[in-house]
Amino acid sequence: MAADWSKYFPYTNQTSCFIFYSSLSKMADDKENKKIGLKTTLDMVVEGCRLPVKMSILPNEEEEWPLAEILSRKEEKGKLEFYVHYIDFNKRLDEWVLPDRLRVEELQFPRKDQKTPQKQTSSAANSRPTTPDRELQEKKTTVDRSESDSPSPSLLSKKLSLPEQTSSPAAKLGGQGQTPQSQTKSNAGRKRKAIFLDEKQDLPPAYCNSLSSQDSQDAPATPQPSAPPQQPRQTGSMSSSHDENIITRIKNIETIELGKYRIKPWYFSPYPPELTTISIVFICEFCLKYVKSRKCLERHRTKCTLRHPPGNEIYRKSTISFFEIDGRKNKMYSQNLCLLAKLFLDHKTLYYDTDPFLFYVMTEYDIKGFHIVGFFSKEKESTEDYNVACILTLPPYQRKGYGKLLIEFSYELSKFEGKTGSPEKPLSDLGLLSYRSYWSQTILEILVNLKPENGERPQVTINEICELTSIRKEDVISTLQHLNLINYYKGQYIITLSQESIDTHNRAMAKRKIRIDAKCLHWTPKDWAKRGKW
Repeated sequence: MAADWSKYFPYTNQTSCFIFYSSLSKMADDKENKKIGLKTTLDMVVEGCRLPVKMSILPNEEEEWPLAEILSRKEEKGKLEFYVHYIDFNKRLDEWVLPDRLRVEELQFPRKDQKTPQKQTSSAANSRPTTPDRELQEKKTTVDRSESDSPSPSLLSKKLSLPEQTSSPAAKLGGQGQTPQSQTKSNAGRKRKAIFLDEKQDLPPAYCNSLSSQDSQDAPATPQPSAPPQQPRQTGSMSSSHDENIITRIKNIETIELGKYRIKPWYFSPYPPELTTISIVFICEFCLKYVKSRKCLERHRTKCTLRHPPGNEIYRKSTISFFEIDGRKNKMYSQNLCLLAKLFLDHKTLYYDTDPFLFYVMTEYDIKGFHIVGFFSKEKESTEDYNVACILTLPPYQRKGYGKLLIEFSYELSKFEGKTGSPEKPLSDLGLLSYRSYWSQTILEILVNLKPENGERPQVTINEICELTSIRKEDVISTLQHLNLINYYKGQYIITLSQESIDTHNRAMAKRKIRIDAKCLHWTPKDWAKRGKW
């Protein structure tokens, strides 16, 4: 006998069951539509789009959702990832993120460049269509005519009788120097020295636009003609342009193992493509050879006889040593060093021709050998007297004073050469901070140790500071302006050194435990101009 369920469920009938099943079906359809909608939204996130992205943070920190740009996307094993660049943040923070870290509801699509329509001239309208070859020939003729009409720099200076002026330090160092306000006339040929005041006084604004070789000659500004655009240098390691390929904007190496350290790279480096698909690249810390697996590295170690960088050891004190490496004699090591450095430097261009360069590698010694800490390179013949082309302290050794030690060693070599030097521009953000700090401490060390003569305040010229430190004049001036120490008062430049500045300097110098000892440097400068092709 069939059970009568209607007495237990009086509302159970065909209509109510149909409504119940319809609601379940609708809920399933809504869930499926949400999935389709999310997938459709993610399909709209393409290269060039901008949207807030959750940054990688420590567990106890607050969440941050800065605006980021999508540089690339990939899908591996059914998992979709996006490579993002955080706007207003350094490229070293770029990373691959999952879709759950994207705020897709605030998606901004890339804007198309709006080109202003140009009116066609009558001559162009009446002329016959030009071919690519003809256009190229016309451009070439126009360039040749403009170059022939413009006088050479030497001829230009003779025609206008331009006075020799010091280039603005602010322009060379990323605009961090103070901008001069005006200039004042004074007697020419009069040598002035910087006089120290014990306490700050009410002084007129600083007039530090131009310091001649005698730190004296001031003249009214002479109007200069508009110079043609400067061509990029064809030598050195400076990047002539920041127009990058999208491939070079994406980190291609996930992790490297160098000695006892595993390091996450900051930027792209052109290692072989087969190394970009593995999780860890193993690098020999003595010869810098790169391999794909730990087993390959162990086999390599049985064959590698190096326990220090190739080249001559020119400095040793305690556990710190410096090796000089010729890029022509040790090409393989030099190229591997450049590949390693490019992982942590973004503003330099990588050259495989290492012949024109010398590399100075700083190492730390233990019972296993000499472990690389950092290095700097310099051109054998620098037309602009650069004493550093590229400088790097490896991340495990940063914030330990090794960066200033590298800079100090580069200027010690310049002292042996008997000339002033300066790092190749542009400097990276961390490089600029390191050089600013070194210049400030070195110059203040000289000013603090000056003693009065015949009961008068101590006096020093800019040229004397350059001779004592081997720092180029433009860098000295920009550093004094950055520290707000130099002022123009009653026809002469006055350095105002307060007790607060002296106390700050003493605290900073107390933290510098490691210094270069010139007595431990055994090195003779070479005249590469007389050696032909190096």
